[in-house]
Amino acid sequence: MTGAVRRRWRRSRPLTPTARVRRLRRRITLLFALTSAVGLVAMAAWAVRGDDVRWRDQLDRTMSADTNWALGLLETDEGGRLDAGVLLDTAGTACPPLHLLSVPPDAAPEARRIAPADLVVEHAPRGPCLTVDGPAVRRAATAAVNADEERSLDGRTTTGEPVRLFALPFYPPEAEEDSRPQGALVTVADTAAQQADHRRLAWRVTGGCALLVCLSALVGHLLSGRAVRPALEALDRQESFLADAAHDLRTPAASLRTLAETALRGDTDSTDVHRRTLRLAEGMGSLVDGLLTRARLMSGTAVLAVEPLRLDQLVEAVVEDAPTDGHRVTVEAREAVVVADPDLVRRAVANLVGNALVHGHAPGAPAEVEVTVAVDGASTTVTVEDTGPGLPPEVAGALFDRFRSGSRSTGLGLSIASWVAHAHGGSLTAGPGRRGGARFVLRLPSGDRPSAEG
Repeated sequence: MTGAVRRRWRRSRPLTPTARVRRLRRRITLLFALTSAVGLVAMAAWAVRGDDVRWRDQLDRTMSADTNWALGLLETDEGGRLDAGVLLDTAGTACPPLHLLSVPPDAAPEARRIAPADLVVEHAPRGPCLTVDGPAVRRAATAAVNADEERSLDGRTTTGEPVRLFALPFYPPEAEEDSRPQGALVTVADTAAQQADHRRLAWRVTGGCALLVCLSALVGHLLSGRAVRPALEALDRQESFLADAAHDLRTPAASLRTLAETALRGDTDSTDVHRRTLRLAEGMGSLVDGLLTRARLMSGTAVLAVEPLRLDQLVEAVVEDAPTDGHRVTVEAREAVVVADPDLVRRAVANLVGNALVHGHAPGAPAEVEVTVAVDGASTTVTVEDTGPGLPPEVAGALFDRFRSGSRSTGLGLSIASWVAHAHGGSLTAGPGRRGGARFVLRLPSGDRPSAEG
């Protein structure tokens, strides 16, 4: 199979329910992160834009105040010509640089806009601290004269440093209300520090936005995990139920088939076959009822059917019904009363005894199993001990997981017994026995009503 065919086959495979839920979680996380990212990016852009407008407006107000003060020092002689002597003597125009440009009276009619080339430079500082190209100064002055109001624009010095140019139009003395400005004063301010502060703010906002997006993705992942956790748990319970049902029904179903084949061949008495078939059918019905009850309990749709129970009598009945087949099982039971679900506890004890009978002996030798019922303070214990080879170290830590057992079989008996114990607020532990075999201890609380949580 080529790589392209393999990729197409993987894409076309139907996803399992668990995979679909996990994919939904990833999509929820991505949607949460994208929504947060859009909001954070919009807020970051608004903040950066607002800071840019703020520092420019603040600088423009400062430059406007300085230029208006300088405009008050500008005079006009008797012939209407500009006289910048007082301005030059009082203010100094080298730092910040101050340029004076005028509109010649015969430049153009008032209806036509002034071009930068029409303006006449009346004064330019000889040794300015910020040297700006003449065309940039003319553009700022032309914009102010044509708009008949103050104008500002960004520019650069001849060495490439950022500056801000501010142009203020002025009028001749006793000018009419609709007359054109006589010229403009242009001042220049260094903006390197303000732009550096603005860039630092932009980087901080960008970094903070990225950090918040990552944090939002993490929070979204955690929240989506909490949201889909019930679905995953329900799917896990469903898978567990199906596995348990397949395990428990496989053996009686095979026995029924064997009996049916035997009856068809006529090898045995039909009455005996019918009796054994009825017994197997009743056992299968009990198994189905138990599995459905367990599924309802695990899903939380039912509660434990608890009642006062003589645990010693229940254990004796389980041992009496167990298929010993040449093995020996002894019971040492003290009178003990617990509040528990009889069917589930019977199932747990039967699984422990059955596990000891199957795995608790050497090949070809009969099993010797001891079952003890004792009261230990606030709890009652059922101990099942055998003389087999004991518990392999490699499976001791996962002994009560599904599909694991001491013989590496796919049995569920121990996992079901462990679940029953925890459903009643008890525990199931395993360890080495006194005679070299395995020792299982089922502990159930005595007296208090057990919890229905599994």
